[in-house]
Amino acid sequence: MNNEAKEVEILLVEDNATDAELTIRALKKNNLANNLVWVKDGAEALDFLFGTGAYAGSNVTCPPKVILLDLRLPKVDGMEVLRRVKADERTRSIPVVVLTSSKEDRDVAESYQLGVNSFISKPVGFEEFAKTVSELGLYWLLVNRSPK
Repeated sequence: MNNEAKEVEILLVEDNATDAELTIRALKKNNLANNLVWVKDGAEALDFLFGTGAYAGSNVTCPPKVILLDLRLPKVDGMEVLRRVKADERTRSIPVVVLTSSKEDRDVAESYQLGVNSFISKPVGFEEFAKTVSELGLYWLLVNRSPK
């Protein structure tokens, strides 16, 4: 089997099904959702990234190209996910984009202190949200150059 076909480009960590569907739809519109995995809470995100829990035994040597991370998550919140991703040598270089409804200055500050690559507050309107997600996907998957 072609190993690249299984390569995950985007890990979407979002508990709100509507926001996740809008994000996936916006990315699909630009052919950017082919290798996307959607997880619904912080614990599942950590299991996916570190090959534990439901993802025990999975190949973690080929991490996603970008993580789209909500902050308000069940089980393990987004700040803790960010903290663990940036603290671990295996995942530290994965770009993390916080995509959240939070507009709190303290969330922005803490995210950057923990090493987030970008912080985006979700626009309220559908069209603006779709445009933001599309531009985000185009940048992180096609324009940005990540370490190998």
